[in-house]
Amino acid sequence: MFKSVIAVVLLVVLSGCANHLPAEKGAVQQGLASYYHDKYHGRTTASGERFEQTALSAAHRNLPFGSKVKVTNINNGRSVVVRINDRGPFVSGRIIDLSRRAFKHISNLSAGVIAVEVEVLSEP
Repeated sequence: MFKSVIAVVLLVVLSGCANHLPAEKGAVQQGLASYYHDKYHGRTTASGERFEQTALSAAHRNLPFGSKVKVTNINNGRSVVVRINDRGPFVSGRIIDLSRRAFKHISNLSAGVIAVEVEVLSEP
């Protein structure tokens, strides 16, 4: 029983490490992307900036603020370059939250959540 509990704990911890994206140029991560709800427009981001739905910006859990990343929709190949200026997403399985404008560059808003690849282009 004890070994089973240890095994489960290790699996949970290690699975959390799988989505970590190093802040190195060329680093790539795959997962799910969503976009900000309109209620966040005008609010202050974790970087201290005002969030704008019309900007090409995004939230990532650990990339430094100011990093530029290319987000590619895996299903249609369309890409957009965004700047990280916030923290999140805090929903399991999601790796990046995009502004409405950025999401519209790569998908229809009605999709809501899409499979993406995130590639680090530059660090601040």
